Amino acid sequence: MLEAYSNAVVWIVVFSFLVAFFLAFGVGANDVANSFGTSVGSKVLTLRQACILATIFEILGALLMGYKVSDTVRKEIFDLEMYTNEEKLLMMGNLAALFGSAVWNIVATFLKLPVSGTHSIIGAILGFTCVAKGFRGIRWKTLGFIVLKTHV
Repeated sequence: MLEAYSNAVVWIVVFSFLVAFFLAFGVGANDVANSFGTSVGSKVLTLRQACILATIFEILGALLMGYKVSDTVRKEIFDLEMYTNEEKLLMMGNLAALFGSAVWNIVATFLKLPVSGTHSIIGAILGFTCVAKGFRGIRWKTLGFIVLKTHV
């Protein structure tokens, strides 16, 4: 399936990696105050200690629990079966979702707006799915569970 596109989609993979890096930067820049603010502000930890602890626990969290979140975002929010034989559309849609979410997070950070990186990427994926496949492409049960978990 992707063999026919092998040369054409290499740029999508490379560009997606770069955009994902900028998304991670934007999310981290926007969320750093949540984990550092009170500890450093109250002088319980120095900024250096907070950076070291954050590095350790962010890596542990990503390694131990990150795959569950990634799997849900990657293939549970929308019906992946609807993209059979449309891999290029799926790749472009996910790239667009990454790009939109990255821009939003970085702009919001510069404007000093507290936003959720999770909400932005899920919203971007939902937007892409609605445009590409309509509302029938959304897995409403999974979306409801995500919404419930973010508010409970």
